[in-house]
Amino acid sequence: MTVPDTSRRAVLTLAAGAALAPAPAAFPAPQPTRPATSPRFAYVGCYTTTPRDGHGKGIAVFRVDGPGRWRQVDVTDVLPNPSFLTLDHTQSFLYAVHGDLDQVSAYAVHRRTGRLTPLGTRPSEGTNPVHLALTPDNRRLLVANYATGTLAVLPRAADGRLGPADQVVALTGTPGPHRTQQTGPHPHHIPVAPDGRHVLVPDKGTDRIHHFTYDTAAGRLTPATPATTAVRSGAGPRHLAYHPHLPLAYVADELNSQVTTYSYDPATGALTPRSWLPSLPPTYTGDNTAAGIQLTPDARFLFVSNRGHDSIATYAVRDDGTLHTPRWTPSGGGQPRFFTTDPSGATLYAANQATDTITAFHLTREGTLRPTGRTVPTGSPVCIVFSTEDGHRGG
Repeated sequence: MTVPDTSRRAVLTLAAGAALAPAPAAFPAPQPTRPATSPRFAYVGCYTTTPRDGHGKGIAVFRVDGPGRWRQVDVTDVLPNPSFLTLDHTQSFLYAVHGDLDQVSAYAVHRRTGRLTPLGTRPSEGTNPVHLALTPDNRRLLVANYATGTLAVLPRAADGRLGPADQVVALTGTPGPHRTQQTGPHPHHIPVAPDGRHVLVPDKGTDRIHHFTYDTAAGRLTPATPATTAVRSGAGPRHLAYHPHLPLAYVADELNSQVTTYSYDPATGALTPRSWLPSLPPTYTGDNTAAGIQLTPDARFLFVSNRGHDSIATYAVRDDGTLHTPRWTPSGGGQPRFFTTDPSGATLYAANQATDTITAFHLTREGTLRPTGRTVPTGSPVCIVFSTEDGHRGG
């Protein structure tokens, strides 16, 4: 793919060589846990188009009155497929990527009502943007474009509006063995590490995880050394979760339905594979793809969603970060593309894309997911983010 140069835009071409990281250094000691925070509003992204079998109407806004007790207060009519959302660090603005298109949209958040005011759109500099993340200084938005294998860095103004991308990164690599799902670089996630210095990008298409450093002053991504970590052939790494205080990262491998644990070197951003576990029970013989992955706020449990088995796999996390064999809970619907805990960590919500429902589970101290008996109906849900009374971002 060719991306034109401008005076403020650089295109980086990355070599796809495999390498192992040196022994990881320790993260700083964890900070005291914040008091539990209750969500005030929930924002739900969705698919709206026929090719996606979408039943959504736009970004749905719900008032959260308790676990699973949501009241819809608005639906913001937006471009098609507002499929992944994020709030800025002040909860004053919300951003959405639009699946299968090439756009990112911005909205002002009304704190009292939760309603959204559109602030315009910008090109994502690639097709089918699937994930976005704010940088730690809240000044830039990072976007992963799945279909075209590019990453974009968009500046933010003080009023929340986005500027044109001032950096585009073109990923390269040899496609994996899956003939339809691995046709070239397909970045699916662009999360910033807890130290704010590194960004790791799972690439489902080339069976690699790309390593970048993020320069806060310059607002740019630079390939780290080593530049990539190779994963199992055909694994299709999709999403990544950083351990909050141990030098570890966990990756949901979509195509072979497994979770891989990596040592993470915060000095270089490099990963070293340590172990893997399946996300499916051994008795399941049907088709499946792994999707979301998330740790609880206290890092005692790791969750992964399964589409096909339609379940949430729960892994207890040992003190050293290694995982126990999982147990499984039905997601309460079909195709749980996304799930998240609320900001308090007491409730898990599974977004069941195929059945137009969000199912609420109470999370016990033992890590058991117990259905609350409450389901939120909404068209083709694929992302949930929460705002809170105190401005602490969740979801």
